[in-house]
Amino acid sequence: MDDNKYIEEINSAKSQEQLSELEIKLLGRNGIINDLLSKIKDIPNDEKREYGQKINMLKTSIDQSIKVKKIELSKQKSSVFFDKTLPGKAYPKGSIHIVSYAVEEISKIFEKIGFIRVSYPEVDWEYGAFESLNMPSNHPARDDVETSFIDVPAHLKLGKMVLTPHTSNGQNREMKRVGKPPIRMINISKCYRPNWDPTHTPMFHQFEGLCVDSDINIINLRGTLDYFAEIYFGKGTKTRLRPHHFQFTEPSFEVDISCNACKGVGTIHELSVQKKCRVCKSGWLELGGTGMVHPNVLKEGGIDPSASSGWAFGFGIERVIMMKYGLDDIRNYYSGDIRFLEQF
Repeated sequence: MDDNKYIEEINSAKSQEQLSELEIKLLGRNGIINDLLSKIKDIPNDEKREYGQKINMLKTSIDQSIKVKKIELSKQKSSVFFDKTLPGKAYPKGSIHIVSYAVEEISKIFEKIGFIRVSYPEVDWEYGAFESLNMPSNHPARDDVETSFIDVPAHLKLGKMVLTPHTSNGQNREMKRVGKPPIRMINISKCYRPNWDPTHTPMFHQFEGLCVDSDINIINLRGTLDYFAEIYFGKGTKTRLRPHHFQFTEPSFEVDISCNACKGVGTIHELSVQKKCRVCKSGWLELGGTGMVHPNVLKEGGIDPSASSGWAFGFGIERVIMMKYGLDDIRNYYSGDIRFLEQF
């Protein structure tokens, strides 16, 4: 075995690539060292020990020489021409989550008509979530099957602590912050209700509109809703108001919008079979509640209801996204499935 021959080959390597080839040639699975070891069976028994020791010494010497040469070559400056003016490799880019994108889009729509975006707590006391909104202690929405209560001691005046079930808790705070009308607020925040199905998730996003001034009426409300629907969903989108009841508005309405998934007809065709639309069932989808702010809510916020009036609405952001893109399962937003998210 010519030790010097192998060491000279290693020392004469001019590049990392050449050294790697030598390493495979000498120490690889089918390399010279393994070949020499395989021949040990042909060596006389009294010479096998000495033969094996020589091979191990050769392997150690080759391994150390390769390590030293690698360090030496890594310190040498590359002579390969590199044009630093060439553009870099294009890598896939990330994107904004569909909910985050909708939040910015909605904010800009209302900013154009003078609404100021605000942010209020997602954890609140019962007073902020209920009492300030004219909701008595026996109201069904205050049951633990509708609201998520936090296991901490109750406040003597403000009641129990809750995860906000709606963004309406910002109404009282905004009235007190501004002090005197006019008020134009758009409050976007997370809300929490213990529901889980194709159109509900335990945590969801809502945007709350509040407008308070003198001579504010339902016509102003309807005009604002139509403006939002036309800008966000596109021309031809239809809206309607249905009489309803909410403790914090009088009169109150449910706001519906024509379904984009079925184009407002209530049915879709799947494999040549006509079926009810999974999203709306009837051609319309409820977006949320609205109405004229109840006088008691105005009083609680420090506003004189005889001098000012106002309206408010609350819509789920996930729901308006469903209608805009014709989606049929709100849970996909939070599945983490990149195949779904990268479509937006």
